Amino acid sequence: MGSRLMSLNVEVLGNESMPIVDRENKNSVNSLAQQWAKKYLQNIQIDDGSEERNDVLSLSEVVSSTGRQRTANKIMESLRTVSAKAWNKTEALLSTQIKQHNINPNLINPWEVAGDSFKIYQKTLDVYTQQTTHRPLSLVMNQLVESNSLDGTAPDIYTEQIAPNKLATVIGADIGAMRNKYTSVDPRVIGFVSMQFHYTSQMLIQPLEPLERSLVSAYFKVIDDHLYMPLQRAYEAAANHDYNSPAMSAVQRLLPMSSQIAKKICHRVIEIYPSYSSMSGILSDPIVKVSSVRDVEMFQVYLWVCALEESVASIQQELFPLCVMLYPRLKVHWELVRQMLHLLGQEIQHCLTPEQCKTLMPYFQVLWDMFSPDVLS
Repeated sequence: MGSRLMSLNVEVLGNESMPIVDRENKNSVNSLAQQWAKKYLQNIQIDDGSEERNDVLSLSEVVSSTGRQRTANKIMESLRTVSAKAWNKTEALLSTQIKQHNINPNLINPWEVAGDSFKIYQKTLDVYTQQTTHRPLSLVMNQLVESNSLDGTAPDIYTEQIAPNKLATVIGADIGAMRNKYTSVDPRVIGFVSMQFHYTSQMLIQPLEPLERSLVSAYFKVIDDHLYMPLQRAYEAAANHDYNSPAMSAVQRLLPMSSQIAKKICHRVIEIYPSYSSMSGILSDPIVKVSSVRDVEMFQVYLWVCALEESVASIQQELFPLCVMLYPRLKVHWELVRQMLHLLGQEIQHCLTPEQCKTLMPYFQVLWDMFSPDVLS
């Protein structure tokens, strides 16, 4: 192995509720959605650091109703300009891919994408500013994934802010419908849409204060998750299964630990390729690590979809073409992807029973064969 692993611009964790297809399968569907929500909360961490009184006051102001509205106003005022800049960046990254991959350029309408993104961000910020019952500020502190100024000591302050894990119940169906719209004719179009949202979110939070940035990022992350990962499709496929079906059993087993599996795999890849640098930086850079973890989780979700749909369509028509389109542009070497898949296969077999493995490993083998050196020289 001579080159080095993944930093795809994709990220992980959010949760979701799905439309219930029929009463018989209600438990199956809700179970997956609830497990994803629980996993989201379990993976939120508090940064270590020294706590100062002025930081606590600042946090109190940021999470107040007035503070949250002020933050939302700043974001919405800059959305039009940022959206245009994000599209320019997306186009610079992927414009050559349209011709190389024979994608119909008429399917990619920047104004339509901008309109859809406006609606999603507006709904997201409505949730961010919405009032709810009081909850301890310690729960809000768990969302601070960028600030180094707070430790785990929670001051006696309360907030009426809705937790970001609730956001998916509001926008999950909307993003699912948007994904369906852009993938219905050519699934590869979602690559342009996802990168547009990814760059837009990055640019929107850049001018914010550190505490604002940390809190808003947790909400924008839910958008990223649902765009890059076919979560809604997985929930819809789950509705066709009995609660104890082998496929459901395997997915329910893996879902709560999928983030830890992804982190473990990314940590191992960093050890194997300590000096590798993608377009976004070296693998150990915090931003790159977040994207890498999200990507490994994305592969897991696609495997779940295959098992639940009993079809390889999602990876043949969507995942593989997207990887071929995006990874070379992001300087993600195929060797790194293959190393990730090797480690993922080991983790799946370690975590599942032999019976559960039978539902997932045939689809994993398809992935392994598609990303082989024989295919991707």
